Amino acid sequence: MPQRDALMPWRRIIDNATLGLEVQGASRAEARKRVLPLLDQFGLKGFENHYPAQLSGGMRQRVALLRTVVHERKMLLLDEPFGALDALTRTSMQRWLEGMWERHRWTALLITHDIREAIYLSDRIYMLSQRPAQVVREIRVLLPRRRNFSDLNSPAATRIEADLLEALIGPDTAEQSPVADQDFATPIPTRHY
Repeated sequence: MPQRDALMPWRRIIDNATLGLEVQGASRAEARKRVLPLLDQFGLKGFENHYPAQLSGGMRQRVALLRTVVHERKMLLLDEPFGALDALTRTSMQRWLEGMWERHRWTALLITHDIREAIYLSDRIYMLSQRPAQVVREIRVLLPRRRNFSDLNSPAATRIEADLLEALIGPDTAEQSPVADQDFATPIPTRHY
């Protein structure tokens, strides 16, 4: 599943969801037969005849994921699937994806630059180097499933986040910070009109 939903704007949602199957040679009827039962699970029931422009960003991403899942692959590759979404929709989609994972138990490879998203959705995090990409760190996320967002504030999650940040940008020390001696609490003068 790519970063952008890549939906065809002239195709209805049902036709976007079946596109991959049709390209692989399935008849339209056969493709729809496979997609229709999944619409409710993906929160798309009642929207089959809408066009992509009529949907929210989160709904568009669910259509794109449905288009991927309907192929019944054993592994999903999710490349920044929520990167284009606003923070609230992104959080909602993370929770939704975890619920779908619990139901279907897919193996998924999630590519993300969001450390908290990686901790919330992953059982194992691989940190890659710059080009050529190599695994430079592997961290097991030993948080219980079903996760809550409050789990991200647990000591274990906080430690993972700190370890990853330190590996990415270096240790958090005031001596190394280029802005350590700046005063960010300077009051803004009050203007009287």
